Amino acid sequence: MKPIALTGIKPTGKPHIGNYLGMYRPALSLMENYLGMYFVADYHALTTMHDPETLRNLVYEVAASWLALGLDPDEAIFFCQSDIPEIPEFTWILSCFTSKGLLNRAHAYKDAVDENLELGHDPDERINAGLFYYPVLMAADILLYGSDVVPVGLDQKQHIEITRDIAEAFNRTYGEVLKVPEGLIQESVMKVPGIDGRKMSKSYDNTIPIFTPEKKLRKQVMRIVTDSKHPEDPKDPDDDNLFALLRFFASPERLEEIRQLYLHGGAAYGVLKTELAELILDHFADARKQYEELIEDKPYLDQVLLEGAGKARRIGKPYLEAARKATGID
Repeated sequence: MKPIALTGIKPTGKPHIGNYLGMYRPALSLMENYLGMYFVADYHALTTMHDPETLRNLVYEVAASWLALGLDPDEAIFFCQSDIPEIPEFTWILSCFTSKGLLNRAHAYKDAVDENLELGHDPDERINAGLFYYPVLMAADILLYGSDVVPVGLDQKQHIEITRDIAEAFNRTYGEVLKVPEGLIQESVMKVPGIDGRKMSKSYDNTIPIFTPEKKLRKQVMRIVTDSKHPEDPKDPDDDNLFALLRFFASPERLEEIRQLYLHGGAAYGVLKTELAELILDHFADARKQYEELIEDKPYLDQVLLEGAGKARRIGKPYLEAARKATGID
């Protein structure tokens, strides 16, 4: 069997071009050399998502997005996290080899504590145990299948480091039972800017959703923040949010033409925003059409996810059994 590349995405909102450039596209490209395992991380979503109907709909949206963007369920293994009953048991086993200090240093937990302190609240106010144990669940997702590589953004690098620490702690006790994975960071797409210049993120409300209606997509692109310079004014393309987004979709030849307009005058932001919207719509035309068909066929999505879960469990069960045997609870 090929080495395994594992990727999961939390169902917390419609996928945007930052997700695509930073995660979907790099992860799908790995299928040439790896067995791709892709999952919808609905257990992870429970740390913040407590409306069941909303969560179900988001799971379908993420599933339809993966398939529309090129995931072939016959070539890869595509499943929903909650369809793998081995995951909660494995999470508990791993938690017993995870130091509290390690979890104290996890970015998501530290950020939540820091926010509370800035507001003058108790440091653990509104922080549930799921958020605190989030890295252990992620480690279980990775280690259960003997994953070889995990493609991640730079901001997710710590999760891989924690996973490796947990696996190594287990192995120091019981021998080489768990495979220690490698993180795979795509250097060229470490940061995709949002419409306000910050990293594109749902939490900043600065995204360009891939599958939003065309009118809304165009409107969002027109909201991209630019300076107040006139079209005839020279501008620095390397310090411009709009140009940073154009470089992901314009051809090399057209991008150089736009660069010269920036440098020598003639770059009209409104015109270039319209061009960017057209480029995005053209790039995702087939995917947008397929997505609309898939999201209306939920029985098909259920079938694909359940079949994928069966394949994933066949890979994962031996690793859980080995961990149980090593600990003496088999």
